[in-house]
Amino acid sequence: MKKLLLLTILSVLYACSTNKNSSDKWIGQSKKNLIKTWGPPIRTLNNAEKGEILIYGQQVYANANNDEGSRIAGPNHWIYTYIYANNDGKIYLYKIDKQQMTPQEIAVK
Repeated sequence: MKKLLLLTILSVLYACSTNKNSSDKWIGQSKKNLIKTWGPPIRTLNNAEKGEILIYGQQVYANANNDEGSRIAGPNHWIYTYIYANNDGKIYLYKIDKQQMTPQEIAVK
């Protein structure tokens, strides 16, 4: 019984350690392929001499009250995906962030 439990635990740990983040598949890929797959970004920022940042975003609304039939939008936020591409058009970094800022308010830090 203990061997079975140990084997199960080791199997789960191995599976978790070998799971790549779904965003890792874009690292090293071309910006052109990303745009073909995801469509144009909502905003593109110049990242100095490092290349550019493609920003994809989704606005998320929270229901202002808990009434099931209500369509009133309450506080909202944005979920942004930042894709960093170098000057050769290759993706080298991928980040997801939740913010209150609109796409127009985002600036390079």
